[in-house]
Amino acid sequence: MATPQSDPSLSPLKTIAVVGLGTMGTGITEVLAKAGREVIGIDVSEAQAARSVAALETSTARAVARGRLTEQERADVLGRVRTGTDLSAAADADLVIEVVPESYDVKHQVLRELDRIVRPETILATGTNALSVTRLAADSARPERVLGLHFFNPAPAMKLVEVVSSVLTAPGAVAAVTDLAIELGKEPVAVGDRPGFVADGLLFGYLNQAAAMYEAKYASREDIDAAMRLGCGLPMGPLALLDLIGIDTARTVLEAMYAESRDRLHAPAPILKQLSEAGLTGRKSGRGFYTYEAAGSATVVRDALTPLDGAALTPGRTVRSVGVAGSGTMASGIAEVFAKAGYEVVLAARSEEKAQAAKARIGKSLDRSVGKGRMTADAAAQTLDLITPAGSYDAFADVDLAVEAVAEDLEVKRQLFATLDKVCKPGAVLATTTSSLPVVACARATSRPQDVIGMHFFNPAPAMKLVEVVRTVLTAEDVHATVREVCAKIRKHAVDCGDRAGFIVNALLFPYLNNAIKMVEEHYASLDDIDAAMKLGGGYPMGPFELLDVVGLDVSLAIEKVLHREFRDPGLAPAPLLEHLVAAGCLGRKTGRGFREYARR
Repeated sequence: MATPQSDPSLSPLKTIAVVGLGTMGTGITEVLAKAGREVIGIDVSEAQAARSVAALETSTARAVARGRLTEQERADVLGRVRTGTDLSAAADADLVIEVVPESYDVKHQVLRELDRIVRPETILATGTNALSVTRLAADSARPERVLGLHFFNPAPAMKLVEVVSSVLTAPGAVAAVTDLAIELGKEPVAVGDRPGFVADGLLFGYLNQAAAMYEAKYASREDIDAAMRLGCGLPMGPLALLDLIGIDTARTVLEAMYAESRDRLHAPAPILKQLSEAGLTGRKSGRGFYTYEAAGSATVVRDALTPLDGAALTPGRTVRSVGVAGSGTMASGIAEVFAKAGYEVVLAARSEEKAQAAKARIGKSLDRSVGKGRMTADAAAQTLDLITPAGSYDAFADVDLAVEAVAEDLEVKRQLFATLDKVCKPGAVLATTTSSLPVVACARATSRPQDVIGMHFFNPAPAMKLVEVVRTVLTAEDVHATVREVCAKIRKHAVDCGDRAGFIVNALLFPYLNNAIKMVEEHYASLDDIDAAMKLGGGYPMGPFELLDVVGLDVSLAIEKVLHREFRDPGLAPAPLLEHLVAAGCLGRKTGRGFREYARR
């Protein structure tokens, strides 16, 4: 079926000039032409203009092959685009969108020239994602007609458009461009003028922290990227995304953000400068954090930093039976995971009744899997038979691996590990599922700290593929090898990290969530606009406020406090709004109210 075309008669912006025909400019041109606009593409390079036309011909031919356009519609789209190298071609445009390089000097020059060329009523839009729209507008002869129009790459596919007003922008210009964005099939979000706006303002702080984490050799690039993809459901890991965006571009955005915020989280990690100045700018140069098949290629190739497959130098210990301590959702989920993989599981709680209730919960989960055709009734019965409930941790006497999933309270965990130390046989591996507490504190509660390690599962454990494997400075090599082997057998993706607050996922996720709260506190954007921006512009499965309400605001605040206490960075201090909501008992979905209100069940 062909894509229906927008009716250009609905908008006064019928003829639109796009200045700068790189990847973004070409994408915007395609979006406009498909929506029935007359497009004037302008680039200083005649060769680049020709490449842009060729790219448009290729993408529209692909759309025809996929049944999204007819041959006639393709001909009409191409017929609405003309290109050139002279800015005077924009004289009759109703709107000019500039997407030239991120440089005040270059953009000022383009806007000054356009001032002399276009009609007084023409709107001038900058596609910047890093520079001040106000500063660009102030230098124009018509600042009330200058605004920001920030598309996301690739423009034909990405739905989000940020419409950026300065204090000088006329409301009529904002309304006209917002209407146009809707007619283009985009979802416009109105934002004020600050570096990064909403989506990039939140995204680039997170990317910067990931680069700093890698630079500190806390985790490998592969593990950082896998952790964020599998732990948060993101389409790409942060280091791969930096390579896609361009490390030089990311550095420019962060410099602009830091110049305004003076927040250390926005101060570009030194590795970004080193890679940029070495010309290792990511995919476009063929090498950045990763090495690519060729400049412009998306295919990653092995380099000196690529881990060897199955390169375990130390053999692990034998694990046949597993003890799971706890009776909550996480404990029952972990017990289900191990039983599905064929391990004998002892599920121990503080009472026989709690342990039986946890096993019953697993039975219901297995029944749901049978109902969805994911396993047979026989397989479900066999899995449940592998789980033995117990009302005392004495039942862990013969297990080879004990995994605790009790309350996230250090004193509770210390007492449990002291008990495990007494009841578990010599050589048993003792693991904590903590997401924010020091693993070494659990280890020191035992007489065998070398046998203690972190195994941070994610909720719901049966569905989530990631396990963060957390070694302390005391953890034995064969204990680490054992847990890696077990993760492979239970079909989880293990990532290695050290024993510091937040490990990989929470250390990168929660500062991002905290910064989103600060945006709302500052009345910069609404909850709905921020959530929409991150889902549509960043590919996040949930917006930050949706996620906060699901996780629980009390849980989020506790993790924020741990991160702030460990890293002593003022930018990590929990947002006051988060503290106020928790104090008021507004903890998210579980209480019926968090950042939003929910219907009581």
